Parts: sequence; C-alpha cells; structure tokens
Amino acid sequence: MADIRNHIEKRRTFAIISHPDAGKTTLTEKFLLYGGAIQSAGAVKGKSSDRHATSDWMEIEKKRGISVTSSVLQFEYEGYHINILDTPGHQDFSEDTYRTLMAADSAVMVIDGAKGIEPQTRKLFKVCAMRHIPIFTFINKMDRETRDPFDLIDELEKEFGIGTYPMNWPIGCGVDFKGVYERDRHSILAYDEFHAGRKRLKGIECDINDTEQMDSLIGPYAREALTEQIELLDGACFDFDIEKVRCGKLSPVFFGSALNNFGVEAFLERFLQMTSAPLSHMSIHPAVEPAEISPFEDHFSAFVFKIQANMNKAHRDRIAFMRICSGQFERGEEYFHVQAGKPVKLSQPQQMMAQEREIIETAYAGDIIGVFDPGIFSIGDTICAKGAKIQYAGIPTFAPEHFAVVEQIDSMKRKQFAKGMTQIAQEGAIQIFFEPNTGMERVIVGVVGVLQFDVLQFRMESEYGVKYYKKDTPHQLIRYIDNDPEELNPASLRLMQNTKWVQDVKGRNLLVFVGDYEIDFALDKNPGLKLSEFEQNM
Repeated sequence: MADIRNHIEKRRTFAIISHPDAGKTTLTEKFLLYGGAIQSAGAVKGKSSDRHATSDWMEIEKKRGISVTSSVLQFEYEGYHINILDTPGHQDFSEDTYRTLMAADSAVMVIDGAKGIEPQTRKLFKVCAMRHIPIFTFINKMDRETRDPFDLIDELEKEFGIGTYPMNWPIGCGVDFKGVYERDRHSILAYDEFHAGRKRLKGIECDINDTEQMDSLIGPYAREALTEQIELLDGACFDFDIEKVRCGKLSPVFFGSALNNFGVEAFLERFLQMTSAPLSHMSIHPAVEPAEISPFEDHFSAFVFKIQANMNKAHRDRIAFMRICSGQFERGEEYFHVQAGKPVKLSQPQQMMAQEREIIETAYAGDIIGVFDPGIFSIGDTICAKGAKIQYAGIPTFAPEHFAVVEQIDSMKRKQFAKGMTQIAQEGAIQIFFEPNTGMERVIVGVVGVLQFDVLQFRMESEYGVKYYKKDTPHQLIRYIDNDPEELNPASLRLMQNTKWVQDVKGRNLLVFVGDYEIDFALDKNPGLKLSEFEQNM
C-alpha cells in the first residue's frame, strides 16, 4: 500500500483552458517539449504546413487550426507523472470542455495579455469555481504589445471574485519586453527572442535595490519602472497562501510567452510544486450514505468522462476515457460496471499522447486511461472493484440550443448512417432525437454550438462515408415530458404548430420549442403536463 500511495502522490492531473487563440495549445506543446514527450513543437499553422499541434489530432482540427475535442496527453517530468487534459477553446465545444474539467484536479487558465478575459474564459472559470479546484493563470504573449499588467490583474479579481498573487512581474512588453522579475526568488529571467526553448533559462539573482546590477541587466528606465511597480505590488496585492490556492480562492499569476518558450518551464516547475496530488471525489451510491472517496483507498474506482469513436482509422474503434479516482488499476482484473450492474474486464487499457497510445499494465488514482468500448459505457458511468459500494455523480449535460433535421441521401448506406449518428451522439458532442413512428433515415440533431454541425458533417463523410441533407429548424428550447406515457399520451397534447414531440435514443419523450411562449402555451392548454429542463445525465 505504501508503494501505491507513493505512485498516487506523484500524479498531477490538470486541464488547460482558454479563449480561442490565447495560446493554450502552444503552451501545452511546450510542456510536452520540456517533458521530452516530443522533440519539436508543431505550432498550429496554416493549411500549407504539414506540422500541426500534437494535441489537435482530428483531420478537421488540422484543416481549421482549432481544437474541437479534448485531448489527453501524458508524460513524466522531474519525478511527476503528468496528465494534461487539453480542451477546446471555442464556445461551440464548451460541453466537451465542461465534461473534461470534471476529471481534472486543477486548471491552468491561459489569457492573452492584449485581450484580457474573454467570454469563453469567463464561462470556463465559473465551472472551475463551482468545483473549487485550484486555478493557475498564465498571461501569455508578453513579447507583443499588451494591456497594463495591473489592469489585467484587477480584471481577474473583479471578474472572478478571487484573489491573485503575481509570482513574477513583466519588465515591459512588446519590443521593450526584457523578461520577468521573480518576486519570491528576487531574480530576473532575461528574455531572448532567439531562445526558443533550446536551453534552460536560469534566473539571475538580483536585489531589486541593487541599482548598479539592475541597470546592467535591464537598463535604468526599465529598472525605475519595475522598482515602482514591485513596491506597489508588495503593498497592495494579496498575501501568498498555499491553502487558499488549493481551494481555488487565490490564483497564482505568471507572465510569459508560450510561442517563444519564455517563462514556460519556470511556470511548469512552480505549478507542479503548488498544485496538489489527486483530489477526493464524492460517491452517491443509493445503498450507502454519500461519502468522499479518497484517492488512497485500497480499492479501484473510476468514472467515464469522455467517449471517442474512430481515433484509429485502421480499426474504427471506440475508446472510453476514464478518470481513476482511487486505488490501483491492474490489467486483466475483473471490475464492476455500476450502471449495468454486471462485472466487466476493461479491454486494451492504454494511456495517451493525443491519438498515439500505449497499452499499460497498471495505473493509479489521478491517471486518465482509455479502454476499448464495445458500446456498453455512457458518459458518467462508474467502474469499481467488485463489492465496493461506489457510484460517482453523473456528469451534467448542456441543453441543445440549435436544431436541424438530418436525412440520409443514399438509402444503400442506411446502416452506416445509423451507426455514425449513434456513435457520435454517444460521445456527447451532439444529441439525436426521432419523431415517433419514423425510422433512422431521418433524425433531429441538437447541438450546443453551430460549429458542431460542421464537425458532424465532416466526420460522417470522412469516417463513415455518408453524405446527408441538413435543414436547420427554428427551435431553441427542449424539455422532458415527465408524465407517464400511460397517463398522458404525448400524441394527444395540444401544441403550437412549430412545437415538435420527439424521443431520444432511450425512448424518453421530449418537446422541442421555438421560444418560451410555446412552453407557456403547452402548459396552459394541457393541464397536468409536467416539463423539466434537459439537464442531467445520470
């Protein structure tokens, strides 16, 4: 048990979140570079380049230069076993990011120094705050013209309602960027745009009051500005408190340039020191009282937070991603699938480097593993040691806001159409519904963001060889019908002309509405009708 505990204490599992183009994927790749997981960073470039970000493995990601699905990246660094969850930045893929954050113990928030906090950053932060997980801030692109760092810090505190503690402070920006001053180490990391990560940067110890040395390093003008700013910081900013950091009330802030590898390794080292080992997770098994399950429990438990089909084109397989919450996983052992109520062997257990995989024999609490899924797992499922009464809370799902009718073109590809729609829907990125008494040749697709329609079309054509007609509908709201069908037949409901009665893949009855006025009409004209929001996937 002592050996297992030692393995778990070395685990660090975190998500990287940001608005699109803030530099999240670039920062992720530089982490991999320092960890020796890759030999050169493939920055996301235009279509003419054949080098793309390691974490962007889908064909559509490479074509568009954006992340559309979360990636799992694992490597060793300085004795730590690191699991990075690289998330999509675009708001249309926020549901995938949300689910991924449920598997993380901390988050790294990347902010563009010129733009500050952007809408998607704001939404993702709220998810982190809800879970009280530690948040570390990397203010990026300091080698370009940026906003005043004091304004950025002030915005962070006002927008998010937490304290900040700048671990380092920028010396200028853009063409005048000379590096950062490390406050607790009283040293300067000097910026060199030609550094590009080829050598490890070491701070130059320098007392900020040593005028002569400071002038020789950064010049009199920059020294005067820095001295004044540090004095203001020391007097006005929050005190550093590691306990507040670990409960999400204080965010350590770092400045740097991910593209030029400046400040990235220093950030990674400090982050790993400050963030905690795997956190406990709450179990709500109906047979026992709710309880926190410690990662150091001697029995294995995990939950499914993501399902991905066709990661390997050659095999057309389907992978269920699991976050191990407690104990040790061992290949070949028989475990218990709680939702199915039956024993299961987790086939082909593997760890990931985006789409690259390696079969493993063991894994520990904090690790992310992928297992072959023959179609038995759903997002939110719990898997645990036989006899353990554990069931983790289901992962909430977002209600679709955009709908379209999708109908296959080639009737000879009916099976491929049904398989593709079903498999992609099971990943959670889209939701599919049927109008009663219609076949699988025509479905209603609901998505959180309209770009998901583009991803669906691209994947159906490239992975399943299927083309289809798509017609957008005006619907924006969806509700469950909570009444028993035997007591209230949905076909008998009085509804407005545009309101649709649909069923999901599990046969549950729902109504799709254009606006709130249609909901009010349905409730008014059908006494006893019970509707609930499409929120929870348990």
